[in-house]
Amino acid sequence: MSNKKTTRNSLILVLTAFIWGVAFVAQREGGGETGPYTFIFLRYIIGGTVLLPVIKLLDKAGVSKETVPQTKEDKKLLIKGGICCGCCLGVASIFQQVGMYMGTPAGKAGFLTACYIVLVPILGLFLKKKCGLNVWLAVGITVIGLYLLCMNGSLKMQTGDILVLCCSLVFAMHILTIDNFINKNVNGVRMSCIQFYTASLFGLFPMFFIELHGSFSEVPAMLATAFTGKALISLLYAGVMSSGVAYTLQIIGQKDVNPTVASLIMSLESVFSVLAGWAILHESLSLKELFGCALIFAAITLAQLPQKNKAVS
Repeated sequence: MSNKKTTRNSLILVLTAFIWGVAFVAQREGGGETGPYTFIFLRYIIGGTVLLPVIKLLDKAGVSKETVPQTKEDKKLLIKGGICCGCCLGVASIFQQVGMYMGTPAGKAGFLTACYIVLVPILGLFLKKKCGLNVWLAVGITVIGLYLLCMNGSLKMQTGDILVLCCSLVFAMHILTIDNFINKNVNGVRMSCIQFYTASLFGLFPMFFIELHGSFSEVPAMLATAFTGKALISLLYAGVMSSGVAYTLQIIGQKDVNPTVASLIMSLESVFSVLAGWAILHESLSLKELFGCALIFAAITLAQLPQKNKAVS
């Protein structure tokens, strides 16, 4: 592979991380306007719909032609993968969105969510995959970083922080689920489209019964709120940019880039989330919290370092 192409694709992944990082601001702003469940539902409906023309364009260009489902078995595997990934994504999104709705700042949410990078290899133990010493060290550093970032004078975390941390665990399961189906030659963009529509259902039912109070008569007012002003901008960003565009960029960018390097680059979303929260929402972090962020990012970096052949379980 050429160094020029590798550099270009690495920059594409940096752009992907930037889009995902800024999305935390969109989620905090949009969720506050519409309610967390309404935001989840509309965001993933938009995301899935945006990917439909993307799939057409990629098919016409012959991209990933070898993964396009041909047989009935291929289509069943694709649907199964999309539903499984969508269930993980839906649960993770509820934890994350509700946590931010309850007060977790965008920057802090970005770092807490990024813990999935440390959790993925640990959960891999249940799939009989061993972890190197660097991963266990990363876990210890993360615990210290989380304490500095989330604890305010006592050993009790805020409820929103706990929910966002739970979201990182489910996102780790989501990544392992994606890996399982991608290794079976499932088309990634098609599976993502199905997962978005599946994830939207996790927002649909609580949206109707909690935020719309079980009444269809409140739907017009909900749509009027969602598709005007700040809420509309947030929804379009989270649906079009964070879901449709960023996922496509990830597919393009990961080609010809070492997977370890790609994961590390994409973990920059946590850094961008803090910068976006500071620049757009005027959120601030104390020196203690900033040090916690630095430790978590160091742990993320450490967890992604190439492991030696000998690993410990």
